[in-house]
Amino acid sequence: MSDEIRIRMGGYGPPSTGFSKSLKLIGDKLGAQFGNDVKIEYVFNIMDHGHKAEDILTLVENGEITLGYQSSSYLTDRVPELGFVDLPFLFSSNAQARAAMDGTLGEFLARKTEERINYRILGWFENGFRHISNRLRPIHRPADMAGMKIRVLPSEIHRRTFDLLGAVAMRMDLTEAIAMIKAGTLDAQENPLANTVTYGVHKFHKFHTLSNHFYISRPIFLHRPSFESWPDSLKRAMQSAVSEAVAHQRKLAVEEHEESYRAIEAEGCEINALTAKEHELFVAAVQPLLADAQKTYGDAMFRMVPKP
Repeated sequence: MSDEIRIRMGGYGPPSTGFSKSLKLIGDKLGAQFGNDVKIEYVFNIMDHGHKAEDILTLVENGEITLGYQSSSYLTDRVPELGFVDLPFLFSSNAQARAAMDGTLGEFLARKTEERINYRILGWFENGFRHISNRLRPIHRPADMAGMKIRVLPSEIHRRTFDLLGAVAMRMDLTEAIAMIKAGTLDAQENPLANTVTYGVHKFHKFHTLSNHFYISRPIFLHRPSFESWPDSLKRAMQSAVSEAVAHQRKLAVEEHEESYRAIEAEGCEINALTAKEHELFVAAVQPLLADAQKTYGDAMFRMVPKP
């Protein structure tokens, strides 16, 4: 390469998270292959620099950051098809969800996103199954959520899901949610256990329900003009590094779930998993949403979901 290529990668978690470690893996792979021809930079947590978590979307779209990740729910207002993977209880296992996102469904959603936003999507990190934490009481059935103020991602499907469950769903960015949880003005939130611990929520919420209500992926997106300006050798190397980083991050996600479970217990919190009968009550409560989704998305998208 005649000129050094600057690649700036960013996210919204400390360097200790699996996401940050996976960004570092990408950088290490590219650095080992291209040496001084590339300059790798990291902004592991943009929130440490005065940004909201959602700002990663704009920073990459504008080219200020070359590569980033974000939960797909943040893009549903611009890419309605992404709302499909926001549906509650769409997946029953990590294996099923990973097969969908690595297969036809993930390819379809990447294409639809690239049609509307100046991104190039190279893979999907696993944010994983989400669970409910709150400061008020144990949750075993939808009735236990009546009137409970809960933060949800900026997705209308997420908002409607918790409205149907009887809660008061509040769309907001992570930074605002963390502040309200610490102030005691937000009753509940939903996240993978690793996120709950990373952001210290378990120090303020005593009750944790393993509900597995959503499975969320985080697209790995690049500033498309930058990516397309690279020589083919660097494009191929980036795709290969991202594929390896996805596998690495998913392995770490499983470990982080187990570690976070222990950290929540050590904090003196109560953890309960929904029983099969309790799970059925939650699924029944969101049936109006699932029926509407069949009309909105049609059979084609549902056929992209592998059988459990």
